[in-house]
Amino acid sequence: MSDVEWALSGFGDEIDPDPVVQVAVLQALGANHIEVRSAWGVNIVDLDGERLDGLAGIFRERGMGVSAIASPIGKVDVQLPVEHEVERLGRAIAAAKRLGAPYIRLFSFYRGDGVPVESIRDDVMVRMRALADAAEAADVILLHENEKDIYGDTPERCLDIVESVGSDHLRLAWDSANFVQVGVARPFDDGYAALRPHFEYLQVKDALAASGEVIPAGEGDGQLLETLTALRDDGYTGFASLEPHLTDVNALGGFSGPEAFGRAGRALRRLTETIGVELV
Repeated sequence: MSDVEWALSGFGDEIDPDPVVQVAVLQALGANHIEVRSAWGVNIVDLDGERLDGLAGIFRERGMGVSAIASPIGKVDVQLPVEHEVERLGRAIAAAKRLGAPYIRLFSFYRGDGVPVESIRDDVMVRMRALADAAEAADVILLHENEKDIYGDTPERCLDIVESVGSDHLRLAWDSANFVQVGVARPFDDGYAALRPHFEYLQVKDALAASGEVIPAGEGDGQLLETLTALRDDGYTGFASLEPHLTDVNALGGFSGPEAFGRAGRALRRLTETIGVELV
């Protein structure tokens, strides 16, 4: 038995639209948690109360916890009114409460073609502050993911967001592959030390710098082994959530299927076993 344990989770809808299948595959990989982005092909912020109740029942019957709501909040153009995403966050919060999820993932807005990233900074901060206010009121923690082509897609701008908003309810999810895909050649070297004080949640996939292709953890240029080792040494005890993106990727997410998802899970476990971390 290892002295260090992390809770294994994963994006269920990368396995299958059916949440029963999602849970079965995750549990076969040794996971006791699931990250919920969609169920039955419907995004989490669009599930009505009856379907949320059904989803909660499936998880309860199978002893499955929910690590996070993988919402699409902030994956929209920054020109939309502030209220647009605050309203959608309200629905994500309702889902989090119903499913017992402590975290809600979100993003820091797209911009139009040819619009300089620096020019949207103030609009982004206004929106992120409003979303943090809603999270504080509801007592949930938002996780900003460094998705490519949003404002916060580099370590510097991720840090800018969390420091400028300054809320205990806005923390960072770390995705090595996304950093690689926006030209951060060595994510651990270039970003870990600065972002670690705000680091709350690990999303696991890797990528090749030359092509941007997403591949299993440890097989690309994302410095996964260095990152995991540092987290172990820092006393990290949170979630490691699989988001493999191995067969199909689109604007709202990705898909892997059970077989490729299993490959991604085994790749992560090889890394954690190497450094003496147990996934539970």
